[in-house]
Amino acid sequence: MSFNLRGAILANVQGSSEDQVEATITDAMASGEEKMLPGLGVLFEVYWRNADENQKQQMVTQITNGLQR
Repeated sequence: MSFNLRGAILANVQGSSEDQVEATITDAMASGEEKMLPGLGVLFEVYWRNADENQKQQMVTQITNGLQR
């Protein structure tokens, strides 16, 4: 049996408010549990698909800078 993790994550957060999305991100990061990483990845994918080129470049710059600390 095949399980669509991406689809399950999207269905779980579909219709969430901004506060709920922020809480989901904050809770996932605070828990430090690796099982939360796929969910954060899916949320990042949603951001990336909806970002303009300037927003994408800013995100890449922020991530690159964060990796150099």
